Amino acid sequence: MKPSMEDRRRVLAVTAAVLLTFTAGVAAQAQAQYPERPIRLVVGFPAGGASDVAARAVAEKMSLRLKQPIVVENKPGAASNIASDTVAKAPADGYTVLFGTISLAINGSLYKKLNYDPSRDLAPVSQLSSAPFLLVVNPASPFKSVADLIKAGKNNDKSNPVYYASAGNGSGAHLFTELLASRADLDLTHVPYRGAAPAMADVLGGQVPLTFDNIITTLPLVQAGKLRALAVSSKQRSAAAPNIPTLDEEGVSGYDATSWFGLFVPVGTPAPIVAALNQAASDAVRTPEVSATLRGVGAEPVGSSARDFQTFFKSEVAKWADVIHRAKVEVN
Repeated sequence: MKPSMEDRRRVLAVTAAVLLTFTAGVAAQAQAQYPERPIRLVVGFPAGGASDVAARAVAEKMSLRLKQPIVVENKPGAASNIASDTVAKAPADGYTVLFGTISLAINGSLYKKLNYDPSRDLAPVSQLSSAPFLLVVNPASPFKSVADLIKAGKNNDKSNPVYYASAGNGSGAHLFTELLASRADLDLTHVPYRGAAPAMADVLGGQVPLTFDNIITTLPLVQAGKLRALAVSSKQRSAAAPNIPTLDEEGVSGYDATSWFGLFVPVGTPAPIVAALNQAASDAVRTPEVSATLRGVGAEPVGSSARDFQTFFKSEVAKWADVIHRAKVEVN
């Protein structure tokens, strides 16, 4: 006697349920045993730079907690977009992790054509650090305070514009200054250079009066009397320079801009794996060795939860998108 159509449907339903249960069990077991092999940490900048140094310090301590090697892979180029695209297209299994920077929050708005979407294709794991910039001027400039700069910037004298230097279109100095101009309603004129070194050289030489740059570069020059610091870019004063006021304190209400490091994985990575990476990362940045390494490149350890980092990253994307749109920032 042939089985009825109803019987066949029951058999298929039971088979599907068994397969689904088996697949879910295998996936759960794999997550419980994570990690079972080495993890790849992709860095979008060359070996030896600040990002690479920080990534290797974090990777070493994370590997001890996870009991698997974490191999740092440098994929520099295209403002870190090559590295980000690599991780965005990797399997969502926790074995390919991105060492991300502030560039990830900027690039989606700065570049018209990307092969990935930073907000849709990558999931935040943990913010590792935060690093302020200093707003600095040549000591011979007329700007003795932020108030002086605001007064000059509001004067809107086309015959005597206020120039500022940056490492190029879309660089940190460019966007941090445009955020300042937007928040304080200033008219400032951008002078882009091919890199931070020549931009700083011309500020030191007095050809251009002011710039923003990371605190690890600028603070020694301030302490040597070669630059004057007007303010720090973060919401709170920096532990490295507690006597330098914030822009918010100096009258630019709500100004808060920092460079940062953070870990990301492909969207769809299971929550238990994200949690394991987050715990390992948070533990790593709180060790004396990693904290010292981060401070050595001008950053303060953070070690946030994945949820807090998601909220922060979303706000960063929105903030820099607005700056880029308002200032009509373009890169070739």
